[in-house]
Amino acid sequence: MSVETDLPRMIELARDARTRSYSPYSKFKVGACVRGASGELYPGANVENAAYPHGSCAETSALDKMANAGERRLSAIVVIGGGDALVTPCGGCRQRIREFGDPTTPIIICGEDGTIRARFTLDELLPHSFGPDHLA
Repeated sequence: MSVETDLPRMIELARDARTRSYSPYSKFKVGACVRGASGELYPGANVENAAYPHGSCAETSALDKMANAGERRLSAIVVIGGGDALVTPCGGCRQRIREFGDPTTPIIICGEDGTIRARFTLDELLPHSFGPDHLA
């Protein structure tokens, strides 16, 4: 299967994960779904903490699941958030995506209803990035 074939399911999983967001402080729910290179799908949601720096983003949650399943490469990520503005990965998540992706990795941004609002490559969101290949 391809990323495009899996995209409807990725959106569904990200929307479902968003409903389980633990965001009692900001009330800002985010869901994500990562597609590993194997084609396996890994959803995640943001998890806040009263000690603010110790929460985790939805993208991080999904990437953690992928890594814990033994995968080391991702082929795409979907991010779903609410509001009128695009909910793109934060800077830290962009770097985490770079760890497992490459400059061409697609990042699909959806509204809370699952409508695709934008598509980017990682290189468009994190140009001139530093990644594992720099340490080889």
